[in-house]
Formats: sequence, structure tokens, C-alpha cells
Amino acid sequence: MLTCTSLSRIYAGHRAVDGVSLTLEPGKTYALLGPNGSGKTTLMKMIAGLTKPTSGDIRLNGTPIGPETKRHIAYMPTESYFYSYMSIQDAGKYYADFFEDFGRDRYAEMLTRMQLNPKDKVRQLSSGMNAKLRLALTLSRDAELMMFDEPLNGVDILTRTQVIEEISRRRDAGRIMLLSTHLVEEVEGLLDEALFMQNGVIVKSGSLQQLSREGTLTELYLKIYGGMSEAEVKPC
Repeated sequence: MLTCTSLSRIYAGHRAVDGVSLTLEPGKTYALLGPNGSGKTTLMKMIAGLTKPTSGDIRLNGTPIGPETKRHIAYMPTESYFYSYMSIQDAGKYYADFFEDFGRDRYAEMLTRMQLNPKDKVRQLSSGMNAKLRLALTLSRDAELMMFDEPLNGVDILTRTQVIEEISRRRDAGRIMLLSTHLVEEVEGLLDEALFMQNGVIVKSGSLQQLSREGTLTELYLKIYGGMSEAEVKPC
């Protein structure tokens, strides 16, 4: 179980995340929804242990986020993080060296399904192919918590379907799945619960069954964010 209590992160006086408290349970898939700048990436990076909170507490199964929890958390960031000399095969070896739960056979199977050539250089990949590689690496781990930051960005419609299918394959009773996106319609069928972020705050959350009483996720998204001006959406 993941718990965040009164979690905040301040950058240059701006509250990117502002007093967030939430509980995520094993066996469920959650979406963190909101436009760019709503605080989704900052929240996920704090959970992953990559960004230190200004205040508040984060725990995975009762253990504070830190070196001990990193082995149990797999995080797919939006940005590419590979060395220019790496091939797709090298990227797998890199992950295997760092993470004991990395499955080499699982990685090979995913590369085949995603039509990624292990010998191809990472620097030569398109943005969509790079996204598929980052997804394959993340999903090849056996972590208790898997997080995907905007996994559908920069990929075509067919690839989006494949991305969702691959994430769905790794759902099980003991694992928490959390993905952030603003492409609401694409992920609705994958989810158990949704959390809507606005200006660093969780403004609405619930199971899809609960939220459906107020409309579809897309309708709720438009209701919550439709009136926001560009000045209200700040990068974080």
C-alpha cells in the first residue's frame, strides 16, 4: 500500500504539489489525470524518490520512501535517459545490473511484441519507439508499484493501444499501477480509480463506478479543467 500524507513540493515559491494526501491499494490501476502543469510529474517523482518533498510523508507498505523502497518501485519518466552509445540490448543489460527484479526473458518477449530490434541504437529511435523502449524496461521489472508518466505521449493510435495492452498484462493482485495522462478516453477501460489534479491539489477522486454517476471521465475532465486559463496552468 502507498500512502501520501500532507505532501507538498515548492519550487521558487510555487507550490507544484500542495498538501496531497492519498492511499493507493495493491491490485488496482489508478490514473492521475490533469493538464500539463497540474503537478502530476512532481508527485510521481516524489513517490519514486527522485525529488525530495518540501513537507509531508510518503510510505510504501509502511516504509518511508528512500533507498529501501526504490527496489520495489518501477518508474517510467517522460524523458529519455539513455546514454548515446547504447543499443536496445545495452539498455536491458543496464537495467539488469541495477534492478534484481528485472526479467531478461520478459524483456526479450516485450521487444518482440513491440517490434524493437535489440541491435538498434537508442539515439536513432523515433520518439514513439523510444517510448516503447522505456515502457518495455519498466514493465520487465517485478516491482510492487509501477508508475508511468504520460506513457501515451508522442505515440500513434496503434501504439497507444499496444501500450495500454502491455500495462494491462502486468496487473495483478499484489501490484499497484499508477499512470498519469491527459488522454482520458484512451485509458478509461484500464482503470479502477481516477484522481484529478489541479494546481497541485487532488480536487476529485474515486472509483470509476463512483465517478460514473457524474458522467464519463472525459466529461468530468472537461468540467474540472474546461475553465482554466493558460496563466493557471504552470509547468511543474
